Amino acid sequence: MVSSKRILLFIIFVIGVRSTVLCGQDLRAEDITGTWLTEDKTGEIAIYKSRTAYHGKIVAGTSEQKFDVHNPDKARRNNPLIGLVILKDLVFDSDGQVWKSGTVYDPQNGKHYSCNVKLVDSNTLKITGYIGFSWIGRSELWTRIKN
Repeated sequence: MVSSKRILLFIIFVIGVRSTVLCGQDLRAEDITGTWLTEDKTGEIAIYKSRTAYHGKIVAGTSEQKFDVHNPDKARRNNPLIGLVILKDLVFDSDGQVWKSGTVYDPQNGKHYSCNVKLVDSNTLKITGYIGFSWIGRSELWTRIKN
């Protein structure tokens, strides 16, 4: 039987290995910009800088859902998903090498979540949406399509 100490050491090792993927490479705030394919491959999100924060909008999609039908504001349910800003107000934290303090909107359920974003490598973005604590949230990996 494997001891709990060995399991804990293994978990710490795996986390350490994953976090060193970008080790030795200082990220710049603009490294997040570009067009990204969502994990389920149904949407393309363009992330861009506006004033002092980063935002992301849907620029293409293959989903059957064409309108923001789950928006809690009934007046917005006929708005097209293409052009919809779903990432807002992300600010780069150079110490933590993460974009944080933003929000993400999920058009599949019409809900807003707090959001942190981290580059796993130069072509993979980890988006974590959460309510309350980031370690309780749900994450997705997006793949870079173009810079």
